[in-house]
Amino acid sequence: MKQTAFVTIVILSCFSAKAQQDSLASIPLQKIDDVVITGQYTPNAKENAVQKIEIVDRKKIDAMAAQTLRDVLTNQLNIRLSQDAIFGSGMSIQGSQSYGESAKILVDGVSMIGKQNGSIDLSQINLDNIERIEIIEGPMSVSYGTDAIAGTINLVTKKKLQHPFEGSISTYYESIGTYNINASAGLRKNKHTLLLNTGRNFFDGWKPGEKASFFDFKKELADTNRSLQWKPREQYSAGLQYIYTANKTSINYKGNYFYETITNRGTPLLPYYEMAFDDYYHTRRIDNAIFVNQTLANDKHINFQLAYNDYKRVKDQYTRDLTTLTDVLTPGEQDTSKYDEISSRATFSNSSKQAKINYEAGYDISVQHANSNLILNQKQQMGNYAVFASLEYKPFSKFVIRPGLRYGYNTRYTAPLIPSLNLLYKPGNQWALRASYAKGFREPNLKELYFDFVDINHDIHGNRNLKAEYSNDYSFSAVYGGNYQELSYKINFSAFYNHIISLITLAAITGTGTNEYTYVNIGKYKTQGLQLGADLSIKSLSVSAGGSYTGTYNQLSETTATPRFSYSPEIRSSVTYNMSKYGITASVYYKYTGRFTTYITDASNNAAQAFTGDYHIADANLSKQLFKKHLNISIGCKNLFDVKNITAYATGTAHSSSSGSTPIGTGRFYFVKLDVKFY
Repeated sequence: MKQTAFVTIVILSCFSAKAQQDSLASIPLQKIDDVVITGQYTPNAKENAVQKIEIVDRKKIDAMAAQTLRDVLTNQLNIRLSQDAIFGSGMSIQGSQSYGESAKILVDGVSMIGKQNGSIDLSQINLDNIERIEIIEGPMSVSYGTDAIAGTINLVTKKKLQHPFEGSISTYYESIGTYNINASAGLRKNKHTLLLNTGRNFFDGWKPGEKASFFDFKKELADTNRSLQWKPREQYSAGLQYIYTANKTSINYKGNYFYETITNRGTPLLPYYEMAFDDYYHTRRIDNAIFVNQTLANDKHINFQLAYNDYKRVKDQYTRDLTTLTDVLTPGEQDTSKYDEISSRATFSNSSKQAKINYEAGYDISVQHANSNLILNQKQQMGNYAVFASLEYKPFSKFVIRPGLRYGYNTRYTAPLIPSLNLLYKPGNQWALRASYAKGFREPNLKELYFDFVDINHDIHGNRNLKAEYSNDYSFSAVYGGNYQELSYKINFSAFYNHIISLITLAAITGTGTNEYTYVNIGKYKTQGLQLGADLSIKSLSVSAGGSYTGTYNQLSETTATPRFSYSPEIRSSVTYNMSKYGITASVYYKYTGRFTTYITDASNNAAQAFTGDYHIADANLSKQLFKKHLNISIGCKNLFDVKNITAYATGTAHSSSSGSTPIGTGRFYFVKLDVKFY
C-alpha cells in the first residue's frame, strides 16, 4: 500500500515588514531575469548576447510547480525526453541521435558528471535552490568543450538575498505517491552571505492501472504489485554556499551532497512464486567548487573556478525469500562504478559597451578518473587541457562579429581544433538578427575507450583508437518585438542545420564468428529544422506559443529508396493569468510531441520503417498568495491527457513486423504545493 503523508506546517509570526532591494535591481532599464551569463564575457542583457538564449526564470519554475529539470524540459521545444526504468530521464536536443551524449549540463558553469547509459538522469537534478535556467541550442564547444555539440543547459543557483535573513520551507505532494519537502535559509551581513538548503524527495513507484488518489484505501494481495514500471526512488540533498563580496572582488564556495536509492523489486519466480530478485541502485554525488571573480580597471575581468566532482553508483542484488522475508546477496550480481573529476577554468576578458573590440581568453583543464569492474584493469584516467579565445568586434554600433577558437590536448585521443563565428545585427530597437557557424565535438568517454564486459550474454569491449565525434552547425534566428499601448509582443524565428561526423556507436565485430561488440566511429548524422514562436502580454494575461519542425537524416537513403530526412513536429503553448489584486495566478502548459520516424534494416537486410508515436502533455496550475506573500498555495493537475505508454518501435516489411511501447508518463495526477517564506 502507498504511504499516506500528513504534512503539518507551522507558519511563524516572525515575518518582517518591508523588503530591501537586491543589489542587481540597480541595473538601469534591465530586469534581473533578462541578464544572462552562459557564454558571456560578463553578465549581459539577453538581447545583446550573440547567441540565442532561452531563459526559464524562478517565476516560471514555480508557475509550473517543477520539482526537477525533467519537469521544466517537458515544455521546451526541440527537446525530447526519454525514460528508462533504471537510468531515469534523458534528453535529445535538436533531433540529436543519442539521448544526453550531445548535450552539456552545467551548474554555475561547472559540468555535471556521472552519465549512465549515455545520459545524466534529469530527475536527479532538483530545482529547489535554482534561480534560473539558461538554454542555448547548438554547439558551445569553444567555451565549454566536449558534449556541447547540440546544446548547453546551465542551471544558475541562487546567490543573493533581499533581506538580512531569509528562510523557506516547501512541501509538495502528488496523488501518485510523491512526497517532497525542502528547506533553505540564508544570512547576509556586510560583505558575507551564507546560504543553506536541504531536502528529501520520495516517490513510491507507479504501474499502469494504478489510480491517482490523494488517499489510497485500496487493499491488494501481497506481492501482486511489487514489480512496478516506474521504480520507487528516495533522494536526500544538502547544500552550502558562502559568498564574500568586496568592491571589485567576489569569492564563492559551493558544496553539495546528493544521495538516491532506486528500488527495483522483481516479479516472483516460477514455479512456486516464493523467491524474487530485488535490485537496489545507490547513487551518491559530492560536488565542490570555488569561484573567484575580480574586476580590474578599464572594464577588464578575471574569472576563476576550481571544482571537484565525485560520483558513485552501487548496484546490489538480493535474492528475497517471500515466505520468510529474508534477503541474501546474489553472487556475481553486484557492481560499483565510481567517477571523479578535477577541473579548473579561468578567463581574462575585456567587456566595455563603448569599445569597438572586446575579447576573452582562457584555459580549461579537467582530469577524470573511472573505477569500475566493467573498465579495463578496473581503473582508467583521462586528462583534457585546452586554451580558447574569442573577440567581439563592432564595426558599427548595431553589428557584432564574434569569432572564437579552441585548441585542446587530450591524453587518450587527438582533440580537434574547434572554431566558431557568431554574428548579431540589430537594425532597430525592434529587430535582432543572429547567424552563426560553430563546430562542436564530443570526446570518447572512458567507458567507450576501455569498456570490458564479458559474461554469458555479453561480449563488449572498448576501442582505444576512437576519434572524437564532431559536428558543423549553421544557424539563423530573427526576433521582432515591441510594445503597442498595453500590449507587449515578441515574435521569433530560427533555423538550424547540424552535420555530425565520426559518430560513436556500438557495433558488432564482423568476421570473428562471435557476438563480440565494440565502439566505432561510423557514418554520419544530420539534423535540420525550423522554429517559430510568439510571446504576448497585455495587462494580467501572458500567452506564449510556438512550433518546430525537425528533420533527422536517414543514412540508408544513400543505398536505398528511403527519404533523406524524416521530419517530426512539435507544438507548445502556455497561458498565464495573474490577478495580482487577489494574489492569484492561473497557468496552463501544453506540448505536442510528434511522431518520430527513422529507417533500419531488418533481418533480411531490407529497409524498414521504425517510429516512436506522438503524444500530448498538458498541465494546469492555480496558486494563491497569503499573509503578504509569505505563504503560497498551489494546486493543479499534471498530464491532463492521461499519457502513460506510447508505441515506441514498429517495423513492417512484406514478411514481418514487430512493435513495442515505452513509458512516457504516469498518467493523470494531481498535486498540492505549499511554500512558506519568512524573513
